[in-house]
Amino acid sequence: MLLHREPDVNRSEPPDRDADAGVGLVADEPDAPLTRMATGRVGRRDTEWVRRYWDRSAGAYDRSIGFFEKLMLGDGRQWIGSRARGDVLEIGVGTGRNLAEYPQEIRLTGIDISQEMLRRARARAIELGRDVELLVADAQRLDFPDARFDTVVFSLALCSIPDDRIAVREAKRVLRPGGRLLAIEHVRSPRRAVLAVERVIDSFTSRLQGDHMLREPIDHLRAEGFELEEVERSKLGFIERVAARKP
Repeated sequence: MLLHREPDVNRSEPPDRDADAGVGLVADEPDAPLTRMATGRVGRRDTEWVRRYWDRSAGAYDRSIGFFEKLMLGDGRQWIGSRARGDVLEIGVGTGRNLAEYPQEIRLTGIDISQEMLRRARARAIELGRDVELLVADAQRLDFPDARFDTVVFSLALCSIPDDRIAVREAKRVLRPGGRLLAIEHVRSPRRAVLAVERVIDSFTSRLQGDHMLREPIDHLRAEGFELEEVERSKLGFIERVAARKP
């Protein structure tokens, strides 16, 4: 059974889980949609800008990402699917490019900030006969109870979430003790020459696409107390696979 929930415009906003940590949502200038403020906060308009960008880009996404995947990801999506267990949440499910790789016995929920991306994920799920609940949701403010899932997946998602640190924290919150976080992302390379190229590219992609080239999810996983079980680097340190367990 395929479920798709439309956003509830009448629902009140959930409380800011990060108020005590000084990471609230504030409104920035609209002309600088992806610039993090000096306080470390990400503005509400950052998230809305990302939502609008992916709604506009959804129709071309599968075509544009195909070449990158063949060149860079290899069997990365299969790697994710083979490690997913139990109740699974995929954050940034996009057009559903991982759906075919998950075992049939898991119970799958996929969220995305973009309604248009989810429309394509829904069509793919129907084509595959895949049972999945698809929800419009913000990775920085997950509307799930604590300890809800056995596995949380990020697949080329942390690079475009305005505050990836909060997204990792929310993933930890909704994971059950002993649950696993799985991620495959493009990250900051440890190689100087590659990093120099990434910095140039990031100056454009972070502003024009909301795609950040210089992030390192492992930093946040360690800060949140995850136990790293698998870390694989490839493509000159540009691609990273991580499996981490919540204590």
